Amino acid sequence: MSAPGAGPALRVGCGYDVHRLVAGRPLFLGGERIEHPLGLEGHSDADVLLHALADAILGAAGLGDIGQHFPPGEERWRGIAGADLLGRVVALARQAGWRTVNCDLTLLAEAPRLAPYRAAIRERIGAILGIEPAAVGLKATTHERLGTIGRSEGIAALAVVLLTAVAP
Repeated sequence: MSAPGAGPALRVGCGYDVHRLVAGRPLFLGGERIEHPLGLEGHSDADVLLHALADAILGAAGLGDIGQHFPPGEERWRGIAGADLLGRVVALARQAGWRTVNCDLTLLAEAPRLAPYRAAIRERIGAILGIEPAAVGLKATTHERLGTIGRSEGIAALAVVLLTAVAP
């Protein structure tokens, strides 16, 4: 892909991901292993925070979505860590002439509590994106026991990202 042309030097992207909670799998959120009796089901590590962020970056850069680049039916992506997947997405965006300015993430879950892991997650994401942890917004909210998220059947995440054009 070529670098951005005469269009805007800034682009915004949004992403969403959701996975079912199941027994027998570790829980990864934001690249960190979280202590919880259930993990997220998926072809990869099912890290909803990093998957939502990857989709936001790909969308802002005009590069499609993670399913297009990392099809869940392909064995080579089985078990891939969300941090590795996000690193590959950051490289694709860079090749297309974009870098991340900041991101804002929201975790939707009844449990676990995110507070004990917040600093480590912001550090990890900042390192992958090449930005300061202060440029990584991270919040969590419940679904007030409504719907599948509220019944603790799964966890979802929303992400918004701002990209800026970089010189070729």
